[in-house]
Amino acid sequence: MAGSPSLMEPSSDTDKLSYEIFTILESKFLFGYDDSKIFLPSSAPETPAKTPSSLESSPGKIRILSIDASTDSLLAAASLVRLESSLCRLSGDPAARIADFFDIAAGSGTGGVLAALLFTRGPDGRPLFSADDALCFLLKTGAVCDSTGERKGLFRRIFRRSVGMTFRKVFGNATLRDTLKPLLIPCYDLTSGAPFLFSRADAVEADTYDFLIREVCTATCAGRVASEMRSVDGRACIAAVGGGVAMPNPAAAAITHVLHNKQEFPFAAGVDDLIVVSLGSGEQDIAGGCATPSTAEVVRIAGNGMADMVDQAIALAFRQHRINNYVRIQANGVGLRSPKCSKAVSREAKMMRIEEMLSQRNGETVLFQGRKVSKETNAEKLERLAGELIKEQDKRSRSSIPTVFIKQALTPRTSSATTATTTTTTSTRRSLGSP
Repeated sequence: MAGSPSLMEPSSDTDKLSYEIFTILESKFLFGYDDSKIFLPSSAPETPAKTPSSLESSPGKIRILSIDASTDSLLAAASLVRLESSLCRLSGDPAARIADFFDIAAGSGTGGVLAALLFTRGPDGRPLFSADDALCFLLKTGAVCDSTGERKGLFRRIFRRSVGMTFRKVFGNATLRDTLKPLLIPCYDLTSGAPFLFSRADAVEADTYDFLIREVCTATCAGRVASEMRSVDGRACIAAVGGGVAMPNPAAAAITHVLHNKQEFPFAAGVDDLIVVSLGSGEQDIAGGCATPSTAEVVRIAGNGMADMVDQAIALAFRQHRINNYVRIQANGVGLRSPKCSKAVSREAKMMRIEEMLSQRNGETVLFQGRKVSKETNAEKLERLAGELIKEQDKRSRSSIPTVFIKQALTPRTSSATTATTTTTTSTRRSLGSP
């Protein structure tokens, strides 16, 4: 029997009260908390108002963008096009870019490629690609990742060579140091037998942690055949397989990086100091109705399951802050693959499905209430998010204290890698990005 609307819709007040009750019980019965005053009848405690001194020590929220691993990341790219358009309109700046309104980006698989396109510094000092150019690039090049190893033999070698040439043409000799903001892109390193996170923060410390962005993108998109690469000084060697296998949803890694990186984010003490935007893969129906999914489909199912678990954990961690501080864009039963056992669909069909996904109301994790239907569609979430990002930008412009202190490279490069993408020009972006 369907529940009443009041029971089905998430309530931040209910979440807050439930969390406070749970905290009391946990403290009392698990850790021997002994404070009789906490059980005296009284009005529900209000969130303490911030004093002027605390306001000065917290000039703004850290804005995190996370993009899940995907076959082509078209849902994420289309969401960012919608968001960038709203930011341009609300800010009155037609040249506004996604990188202007986020402090850190994380992406896995093709999501890592998308993050690199948007946050790598171009020859003019601005982001290499706009969101619209990035979407056109993904539509033109198709799936640049082979994380499940579907291609075999000669086709795999041709695919890898083609992807490598594409990344070289786009990124040139740019390295992790050449990103405008902190960037995190994962892979799995067969050499160490553990996940590896490419990070700009590490790259500016030493050349041993600095890698060519084109090779970082190849690593996070690698399939079952490892992609071997070296740091710009040749000291570090990695045998990478895809980031979608190691870390399909990098949002948790990005949050952890911010909360523990006090040099760049000194005022981030908890989730209430963050604004996290997590973009899903849009591949819920990946089994495609097949009675016996292939190995590649099973890998995708496992990856989507891990991504959903990360989403649920983050949503619960944000508690009552999740409505304004955590935005998740994800498909709800409609993916970008055809219903006939994973055959490719046309560009027009993909765009139609993307629009359908943007108009959906997704399921959201609610504290002690399972998953409930969101009040907003994905498109409405993006519009509201644009307003929040503009408010945050305005708040920072009035503050005398910087919110973020981006690390600058302190040591000269010891390799032949250049400090800018000199081979990528506007004409190159247009030739690769225009459909």
